[in-house]
Amino acid sequence: MSTLIHEELCRVIIVDDELLIRQGIKHYINWEQEGFQVVGEASNGQEALELISATDPHIVITDIVMPIMDGEELTRGVKAKYPHIEVIILSSFGEFDYVRSTFQSGVVDYILKPKLDGQILLDALKKAVSRMPDFQLADKVLDTNLSMEQIIIKLISGYEVDHVSELLSQSFPYDHYCLVGVKFENHLSNEMSIYISDKQEEIEKELSLHLSKIQFHSFRPEKYFLVFLLNMDKDEVSNVSTFTKKLAASKKGTSFTLSKEFTTINDLATAYNEDLLNLLKYKFYFPDLPFLSHEDLMNQLSTCESFNLDWFTSEFKRGQFESAFTYLEEHVSSFSSCYTTDVYEFKSFFNNIIFNITILLSNLNYDMNELDKAKYTYFRSIDEAENAREVLQEWNDFLLGAKKQIALSKNQTGNPNMKMIMQYIAKHYTEPITLTEVAKHFHFNPSYLSNYFATNNKESFIEYLNKIRIEEASKLLAENSSAISEIGSKVGYSDHSYFCKVFKKITGMSPSQYRRKQQLR
Repeated sequence: MSTLIHEELCRVIIVDDELLIRQGIKHYINWEQEGFQVVGEASNGQEALELISATDPHIVITDIVMPIMDGEELTRGVKAKYPHIEVIILSSFGEFDYVRSTFQSGVVDYILKPKLDGQILLDALKKAVSRMPDFQLADKVLDTNLSMEQIIIKLISGYEVDHVSELLSQSFPYDHYCLVGVKFENHLSNEMSIYISDKQEEIEKELSLHLSKIQFHSFRPEKYFLVFLLNMDKDEVSNVSTFTKKLAASKKGTSFTLSKEFTTINDLATAYNEDLLNLLKYKFYFPDLPFLSHEDLMNQLSTCESFNLDWFTSEFKRGQFESAFTYLEEHVSSFSSCYTTDVYEFKSFFNNIIFNITILLSNLNYDMNELDKAKYTYFRSIDEAENAREVLQEWNDFLLGAKKQIALSKNQTGNPNMKMIMQYIAKHYTEPITLTEVAKHFHFNPSYLSNYFATNNKESFIEYLNKIRIEEASKLLAENSSAISEIGSKVGYSDHSYFCKVFKKITGMSPSQYRRKQQLR
């Protein structure tokens, strides 16, 4: 008995936490002409599992390092629930443990992003199809058979569709264009698709009712983002902004963005990728504005100076908390209004300052057990925050906790001798200092200083010195590409092998392993 083989477009979803990466992947090949169709996108594994249920793809292309649920966990989930779906892994790093784990889960291929091109991607896709015994790719599909939404998607991805120019001129008879983006809050889970469809129908009716000389088509470039391409007569241009602003105010649970006007369909890709998507990113800083256009941004423009971490750290080490926190809070106030700041950079600043404050207070012998444990919750909440207001809420919670701990602490701050010793170590840890040298500097007997230090501190002198050095080495490993031996020397270790041994004892991993892990974040 022969097996029935279905000939159809091979459905693909793309999973990556960076929108520009997803757009880039879609641009590598002419999907329909090769027999494939991108049926959806997701920004993490959790979204991808919901999307798989809705779109029934044949292939999943996923990044490995993502928030909420990474590619490794997604692969295991897909293979457990949908064993017939093939998975292709993308990554910026050749991390062996990830490679081994994902291949054990049954992925088709593992492609490094820096090496990705159209042919490599197409080869991986065809390799995936070859593992589907009951599937055969459909014949190449011409753009003339595509829907208007598919044609628009191809245009914003950079494809030329000159052979459908007549269809475009019929669909868009006017000389002026703009894009209206509608972002929906993720609050209805499985009902979200129905909800967005209903809202789309409402918006289309209002566009037809209130704007006369206008044509429009909608498309969904991602799950919670609906875009309207408006084509209008010159007389209607001035009405679009006013109408869209009123429309945004009437639609709860949504935020609207309006691109600049453009006069040819050939500028659609630029208007979407360099205009509307930037507005969408800027919305992160203005979560309470239901409508955002470039005209609004002109009133919000501000500049922000770099944060002087060295000065802040110096003030902290000297116990000058009031001046340090005043400077920090002034910077945060300015920084949080700099809407052109990359969202990842914005979140990283707060994660880094939380890490630094925790370390600094711990080094000053404050009891930081609770805040030290809580910092990972703050890191996760900040990484998952959908807007700047949520980031600042987490930051303010941490800051209150840190100030409270300083006010309540009865430890080292009440011991002036111990404080001077700590400050001396903080200033000289990069030098080959010893217990004997420190004792001599403070006119102590070395044995007495050893007992005194252990009695008034949680660690012995050498344990504390090593902790200070390794914490600084950890920051250097994460922040620059200097040789590991050079970093060891910078923090006071003349013997490279001893530095590596101490580093692994304190952190649980070698310096090179630690650096790779930080690069994967």
